[in-house]
Amino acid sequence: MDLSLIQKDILITLISLYQKHSHPIKGEDIADVIKRNPGTIRNQMQSLKAIGLVDGVPGPKGGYNPTALAFRELDLDSTDEDSDVRISRNGETVTGAKVSEIDFTTLCHPDICHALIKLIGSTKIFEIGDQITIGPTPVNKLLIRGEVYGKDEMEQSLLISTQEMISLPKKSIRHYMSTPILSLPSGATIRDALHLFNTRHIHGAPVIGTRGLEGIVTQSDVINAIDNEMPLTTKVNTVMTLDVVKASADVQLFEVIGRFKERQIGRLVVVEGDVPVGILTQSDIIRVFPSL
Repeated sequence: MDLSLIQKDILITLISLYQKHSHPIKGEDIADVIKRNPGTIRNQMQSLKAIGLVDGVPGPKGGYNPTALAFRELDLDSTDEDSDVRISRNGETVTGAKVSEIDFTTLCHPDICHALIKLIGSTKIFEIGDQITIGPTPVNKLLIRGEVYGKDEMEQSLLISTQEMISLPKKSIRHYMSTPILSLPSGATIRDALHLFNTRHIHGAPVIGTRGLEGIVTQSDVINAIDNEMPLTTKVNTVMTLDVVKASADVQLFEVIGRFKERQIGRLVVVEGDVPVGILTQSDIIRVFPSL
């Protein structure tokens, strides 16, 4: 965004005061710091609210809160080496807020587990009954799912009834992939693919040619080819998928889970450099995360 100098001054001051006091900041307090007229601050705040950088809290104890977008706009996401903790609402990632603190208020209760979620950004977009997902957290990779049953706009916090907590593994996908890799040469036929799938009990294999990884052929590709009355002598490189989803062997497992849903795939090829070294499938992930 192309912010004016006064808008940047206001935003930086707002963030500084908010981090110090952890409550909505009044325009008069910002005006005192940057030596501006309070009316000027109020006018600029309307513009900053319109572009999603600040959120107004009404009432005698109200004021302004910076949104998560404001931190990103000023490149302050890494302040104090803090990591972003994402929050999703009804399956969609919220861009205007991030989690700054999680307090379990009834952790020892035998039947319920409530948590207080403090946000950087606005609570206004959340409604009672929203299903939210928080995390993973930076250290222990904790993922929390729950339902909003209350919120406090003054404190920018949500009250949630937790439904599930998962501690995601920190190991890289090389510890979960299938190896050695079972592949087909680009000159292989559909008959060769069927033989490999049936004898090794797999549902897909990368196709390797003289230039390295050329594609991936799956059981679905083969079935479609047979349904279209293509002969079994047809080369797999004519029916394979060219757009291969790959991931480095050093990537952590939780980082690639979303790719399976986004790309609607059943497997991805694990590589070191450009060299395929293994296959990671949905079944591999389900064995680690049965609840997913």
